[in-house]
Amino acid sequence: MITVKEIKTKSDKKKFFKFLIDLYKDNPFACPNLYMDEFAEFDPKVNDAFRFADCKMFLAYKDGKIAGRIAGIWHRGANEKFGYKQLRFTRFDVIDDFEVTKALFAELFRWAKELGMEEIIGPMSFSDLNEEGMLIDGFDRDSTYIEIYNYPYYVKHMEMLGAYKVVDWHCFRFAVPERDERLRRLSEKIAEKNGYTVLDVKSLLKKDKKKLSGYIMQCLDILDEAYSPLYGVSPINEKQKKREMDTIYQVLIPELAAVILKDDKVVAYGFMMPSINEVMQKGRGHIIPFGFIPYLKAMKKVEVADMMSIGITKEHKNKGAAAMIMYNCLVGLNKLGVKYLETGPMLEDNMHIQNLWKSFNPELAKRRRCWGLKVNGEENDNG
Repeated sequence: MITVKEIKTKSDKKKFFKFLIDLYKDNPFACPNLYMDEFAEFDPKVNDAFRFADCKMFLAYKDGKIAGRIAGIWHRGANEKFGYKQLRFTRFDVIDDFEVTKALFAELFRWAKELGMEEIIGPMSFSDLNEEGMLIDGFDRDSTYIEIYNYPYYVKHMEMLGAYKVVDWHCFRFAVPERDERLRRLSEKIAEKNGYTVLDVKSLLKKDKKKLSGYIMQCLDILDEAYSPLYGVSPINEKQKKREMDTIYQVLIPELAAVILKDDKVVAYGFMMPSINEVMQKGRGHIIPFGFIPYLKAMKKVEVADMMSIGITKEHKNKGAAAMIMYNCLVGLNKLGVKYLETGPMLEDNMHIQNLWKSFNPELAKRRRCWGLKVNGEENDNG
């Protein structure tokens, strides 16, 4: 027997977040979320996205045991921006039982109809700063902290629901090359021509963290501007940016941050982070106590780095700032002895960002999908 319960209490939220940890405890590729981050994400007092979004969370039980989870997000801000009538789904995890999947989505279809929504899409969360897209290829590759991992049967379940492709994201991986002298000379010429300088992140982190925070907030302003036209991206406010800055500080290694200035204003940036897959696995959603030693090791000895985000202002998009970001990223990666860099999810048709890595012979490592479901389709009439 399958039953689905809408959850609201702290006790049930713990079960909701713990289900993911338990479901993937023996999987070597999954990277669990931090408990504290998940609680913050679904707390209206912390996550300012709740000012323009509503959320419902559900747990499915089969024979008295938790068998699946899902959350629905009515993102009024994104719907108004794009003119959509969509309900998002996120945090969808389930045992290999399609009846459980169907029961979970039935709750979302019911809510979507009440709201007058025409489509359910996902996995997508409150903003583009969160994990998005269901893994459809690359199940034997390590997940990064900014990605969602899922078992292959999830894809089959979505197809059985009648889901269709909305957009795909691609993730690339490449071996870090030695510093390119040609790229160095090009970077220096671009800097001289445009009056660009490179921010000394390491010095500011030690001597003036308040000033560094000001620059990081400028980077997040650029992210908000640069990513705005992309699918599903909604504006983020100051409170959300400050939360993201806190996340950046948790994994900030100065050599993995490249920030380009002109007249003391940020015009471009690139943030990378050490892979913390092993940290999350050993900590089972916590840094303390079992993930602490792996965390220290990951921050000191970086073999694999993950690209968090890269952004350039519209004004400086075609002035060579990208080349400076690439060169300074390589300098930092080489200095730390990083062997591989993995990009975050990039929309398959976003050739502008994909072309940045083209000269490094990247390998397509993973593909992720945003699925769509028509709310009033016959095959999805679960209400």
